[in-house]
Amino acid sequence: MDEAGRGPLAGPVVAAAVILEAGTRIRGVDDSKRLTPDERKALDAVIRTRAVAIGVGIMDNQTIDRVNILEATRRAMRLALHALGPEPELVLTDFVFLDGLPCPQRNLVAGDQRSATVAAASIIAKVARDGIMEEADREYPQYGFGQHKGYATLTHRAALMTHGPCPLHRLSFAGVSQPDLFPEMFSTTVDEE
Repeated sequence: MDEAGRGPLAGPVVAAAVILEAGTRIRGVDDSKRLTPDERKALDAVIRTRAVAIGVGIMDNQTIDRVNILEATRRAMRLALHALGPEPELVLTDFVFLDGLPCPQRNLVAGDQRSATVAAASIIAKVARDGIMEEADREYPQYGFGQHKGYATLTHRAALMTHGPCPLHRLSFAGVSQPDLFPEMFSTTVDEE
């Protein structure tokens, strides 16, 4: 399992769970942050054809504001696990503990760089979340979601200062309520993280 979208100022957090047959190797699978958008999309298609099962869970920005980003991430992960169909024998995460699972879990530091299944899940989650934010860009073009996917880039923060938040923004995040606060904390590029 892995997630995408814990850090952005807008949009959902998306978790994915992937079961690969033992010994399955998919060339190029890596931490989604180390891949280009085109590489992620190509690998997403391959993973979807080769995986035994894939589950995706989404928690919207209102839930994130209500329960906090870590708890929303855990809820998205539980939804992803439930959507798998077959129950996994072991859950590997990129260091997010889930209590009460019916099977053992291992929470790996840098799991998306150490485990092919966690890396595959990171790609599935990232491509799904990017698609949501690209769709949001059509509804709210003034924010540039298609470019930065909701991360705190200079472009996004400038749009927040000009237009204020839209219904997709995480109002509990300081970068939304005070987009000019601590500018050195935020990304200075247009690329998504």
